[in-house]
Amino acid sequence: MNAPRRRRAILIVCDGLGTEWISPVHTPILAALQANHCTAADHHAVFPSVTRVSAASIATGCYPGRHGLEGNQMALVEAGRLVVHNAGAASFRDTMRRVTGKTLHVPTLAEWLAPHGGQIAYSNVSAGAAYFLDPDHFGIVRHRSGSFGVGGALLTGDAHLAVSHDLDGDIATARRFCDEVVPSSDFALAVLWLANPDLTTHYDPLGSPAHLNALQVTDGLVAKVIEAIQAEEDRFDTLLVIGSDHGHETIGRSIHIGRWLSDNGLADEVADGRVAVASQGTSALLYAHEAVRPAVERLLPAMRREPWVGETLTGADLAATGLSGASLFAAIDTSRRAETNAYGVVGTRWLVEDGEGKPAIGCGHHGGLGPSETRPFLTLVHPTFGQGRIERRTSLVDIAPTILDFLGLPVDQLDGSPIAA
Repeated sequence: MNAPRRRRAILIVCDGLGTEWISPVHTPILAALQANHCTAADHHAVFPSVTRVSAASIATGCYPGRHGLEGNQMALVEAGRLVVHNAGAASFRDTMRRVTGKTLHVPTLAEWLAPHGGQIAYSNVSAGAAYFLDPDHFGIVRHRSGSFGVGGALLTGDAHLAVSHDLDGDIATARRFCDEVVPSSDFALAVLWLANPDLTTHYDPLGSPAHLNALQVTDGLVAKVIEAIQAEEDRFDTLLVIGSDHGHETIGRSIHIGRWLSDNGLADEVADGRVAVASQGTSALLYAHEAVRPAVERLLPAMRREPWVGETLTGADLAATGLSGASLFAAIDTSRRAETNAYGVVGTRWLVEDGEGKPAIGCGHHGGLGPSETRPFLTLVHPTFGQGRIERRTSLVDIAPTILDFLGLPVDQLDGSPIAA
């Protein structure tokens, strides 16, 4: 009698691949998977629609207000000052632990799965996005900035993922994933997080030859993983989850909100760290000490009249997005114009400058509530899920409970819920 196949899950994330770019022309493999398997038809990003927050939300099945990673940039209170940190830095999880006493506030899939086969992740995005899949070292994370085993042991030599941060790096990462991970029986969940097409569209326009090439290469890498999985189907019963974290919108112009606050009467508060702005690309998080919140509140009507403001969210409206934080006062989603780029892509947004680099006007970005940046895709490949469309609204937070449920583990402590077959 043949031994039963071991049940496991593999998650592939194609960073920044909005659902509108999946087609038989641009991504024939992904288009065929959607047509022949189970697709979430009304799938949504979390807010802010940025990769580091998305990684933590996928890893925990919870919204940012519960897991605690509030943005690609976020402010921490240090010596009474609001200090904005880049959550993509390799050192940020250590900074977060030092300042707050912990990293994420809830368990990750890596922690849930540690006694049940474990998790391994290969990632070619920012270090922060990679490490917040498993910030406390319950599984294995391989990333070019540093690879770590269970318990935080540094992996060196051939065990390290020494790849470049570009399309070639994605190719190398996927190749190693296919060779080393897919045939292995040493995991319950394996994650492959590709940097593209997100990385390309931050530097090239949407619809440009470079963007379309990144789509084609990414589609081809998905095909390679599927081939590797099929070669092992007599040994493993694999749920393949393929999706993205967000989409992209074109940047038409930019604004530095910190300077605007300073120019409108809060210069001392900004300089003293009582007010801080954390850019999320096409949105921003506004942090404020309790004592200065009335002054910030008085400025909001004037801010709402500015051409770069689409929506300001405070109080219950902010909490309704799933985002909250002790020092977080408001979120600002920038406005959208019905302009068309050189490749026929409609819609431009304002970029919130972060002071770290020159805005790439005309290229892609994300982070807000725009129609393209908030529509990632999600496809589930397994006989249990069959073929067709899941019509209910789904989100990134539904991925973890779907995987846990498939593996026969409880899901009652998560914000999301399993996607029914």
